[in-house]
Amino acid sequence: MNSVDHPRQFLPPFVLTGVVLTLMAVLTIGLAGLGTRWGWWSFRTGLGMLRWGTVAVGATLLITIVASLFTRGTERRRSFVAATVITAMGIAVASVPVLMARVARAVPPIHDITTDFENPPSFVALREKRTGALNSIDYGGPAVASLQRASYPDIGPLVLPLPPARVMENAVGVARELGWAIVAVDTAAGQIEATARTRWFGFRDDVAVRVTPNASGSRVDVRSVSRVGKSDLGANARRIRTFLIRLHDSAVSATSS
Repeated sequence: MNSVDHPRQFLPPFVLTGVVLTLMAVLTIGLAGLGTRWGWWSFRTGLGMLRWGTVAVGATLLITIVASLFTRGTERRRSFVAATVITAMGIAVASVPVLMARVARAVPPIHDITTDFENPPSFVALREKRTGALNSIDYGGPAVASLQRASYPDIGPLVLPLPPARVMENAVGVARELGWAIVAVDTAAGQIEATARTRWFGFRDDVAVRVTPNASGSRVDVRSVSRVGKSDLGANARRIRTFLIRLHDSAVSATSS
């Protein structure tokens, strides 16, 4: 009686199991933010998925690597290649939440950044749109200001040699270039209110821009506040910094032309 040849598997069962589990963990990390952005689950669920997905990547990579080391014969090379590829993918994806955790430890636990501590730009039109926001729109006072000064000493008002009306026009343009959703523009009061969203999780942060007359032309103050989260991972400071740099550049172009 002739023996029946069983088809050879591309990968040994244990290696294949490790690869599949690692891919599932990587998918969990990716969907943690996208699902939050698309409204599939709450941000707390998304952050939990991010945390456990990162832990799972480490565990499943270990399974894949160890299993590949115990393969023999013709399967050894395929197992080694699969382990190498999946390890590189897992490390690349898991490095994102790991870096986020490092940033969270490095920045102050605040989510309200302003260029004016004494009189922060206020929110009028956006107050009604912040229904359900976990963070208050009211400024935290000296305690928050002290933490901001220590961590972001470069964040301050911008003075431009242009009339307020021109600066307001430029500010609206810069806000649109940055992808902010403009909610209100009050030219008479020199006030712009807008909402920005983070790329991955889609967190909504509200921004108020105030333009006032100055002896040199105009003074621009900005405030950016997260709706949820104790820490903003430095997002509000980066947003204000980027906005003011772009606005300054637009003023330079206007005065030099």
